[in-house]
Amino acid sequence: MAQAKRIVLASRPVGEPKPSDFRLEDVPVPTPGNGEVLLRTIWLSLDPYMRGRMADGPSYAAPVPIGGVMEAGTVNEVIASNNPNFAKGDIVLARAGWQTHALSDGKGLAKVDPKLAPISTAVGVLGMPGMTAYTGLLDIGKPQAGETVVVAAASGAVGSAVGQIAKIKGARAVGIAGGKDKCDFVKKELGFDECLDHRDPDLPAKLKQACPKGIDVYFENVGGAVFEAVFPLLNNFARVPVCGLIAHYNDTQAVAPKWAGAMMRAILTKRLTFRGFIVSDFAARHGDFLRDMSSWVREGKVKYKEFVTEGLESAPGAFMGLLKGANFGKQLVRVGPDKA
Repeated sequence: MAQAKRIVLASRPVGEPKPSDFRLEDVPVPTPGNGEVLLRTIWLSLDPYMRGRMADGPSYAAPVPIGGVMEAGTVNEVIASNNPNFAKGDIVLARAGWQTHALSDGKGLAKVDPKLAPISTAVGVLGMPGMTAYTGLLDIGKPQAGETVVVAAASGAVGSAVGQIAKIKGARAVGIAGGKDKCDFVKKELGFDECLDHRDPDLPAKLKQACPKGIDVYFENVGGAVFEAVFPLLNNFARVPVCGLIAHYNDTQAVAPKWAGAMMRAILTKRLTFRGFIVSDFAARHGDFLRDMSSWVREGKVKYKEFVTEGLESAPGAFMGLLKGANFGKQLVRVGPDKA
């Protein structure tokens, strides 16, 4: 019998995830029943939100159960179909998780047009990360021409798109990333006006120098010391879309910072807008996003970078690295070839 592989959650991490929190299992390739399709995973997307799914605390989505397949967006090939809406050979966007094969009843699957762009972009710049950048920046940040937009994790899948969209809208884009190579890429290849290294002990002073007119939009992916450098520079009526807090995902307890009172006072006196969001909040905007972003990618106005590891077995190590900023661009795992 043909074998499939899957990676399940073996234990809930305390602090940083470790290899023993994951388990690789060999299982039979499933057989599709009536109305079902059998999917073979080609691309697996790794994203910071998955750390939250490994915990069992209250959140916007149910946690992955112990022994359950790790959650993820995927690009798959239909290799057998008993569903009239999908044919063998179709490429689809799915949520098959960390496994080589999966069954689907067709609900939630979306066909991917390989002629539009490389199929990996369906979980990258033309997928959830791209739409996160598009909706968070345009619907919450609302950048205006001449304003200053700052984004953390600027070389990553979301941050890189945020800055480029800000430039398209006529704003000044300042990125914050980890290390000289990433900052050079953000500035020279992506066209940001400036990019600063978050590891620089002089980050607060250099950020102030890079934003002489203050900050009008801060797209928050990180939290921690980066937020502390940004916060004093926020202008009156600044908007802060809160997309992620990767600096805090491995915290074992939540403690209010000493300056929480000062932050609340500034929110009041500067009339600041902080809004957390989940990309699914803007599901109705998907058509607008796909139209605009595919056009910008085609015209070279939005560029993207992928960071690929090979084989399903590489997923745990790649994910642990992602949480530490080891990736340079959108973190993907190539699980299988484009065509079987």
